[in-house]
Amino acid sequence: MSERVEKVELPFIAGFSADDQPVFESLEVEIVDPAQDEVRLLRSPLLTRNVASGDKLKVINPGSAQYELLERSGNLSVRVLRRDDIDALGQYLTPKIEKLGGSLDHANPRAMVYSIHVSIGFKPIEDLLNEACARFDDSMWNYGNVYDPEDGETPMEWWLELDEK
Repeated sequence: MSERVEKVELPFIAGFSADDQPVFESLEVEIVDPAQDEVRLLRSPLLTRNVASGDKLKVINPGSAQYELLERSGNLSVRVLRRDDIDALGQYLTPKIEKLGGSLDHANPRAMVYSIHVSIGFKPIEDLLNEACARFDDSMWNYGNVYDPEDGETPMEWWLELDEK
């Protein structure tokens, strides 16, 4: 008999509006430990920064989208955007990401989000994404959980801690 996993959707801060009000993104999580308010993200988010699929979080206050990151899964959150319809880019890129062990977590007409483990290495991932975006006009990609959410430029280097475990 398999254990049933309880899944819920929780709000996460995706950014702020022009009048400095929080904008929320709803993300599906599985409850890991209800007594400790611990959850795990089931997919990498499109807009929320600093987290990826598989990350374990402690729920502090779901109403105001406050969470504490407890443990990183090692997954990179990769966002691919395109001004034109993204379907052709997705048909080209998704099988290549899957071949590297990654997965497509979210897609809409202008954006896709992939999760791929950092152990693959930044260079092969970046080479693939750069090549794909060069092939498809008006497209770009970025990481959702590599750079400090405050300045958007400083690498957080959380992946170095994975090597120590």
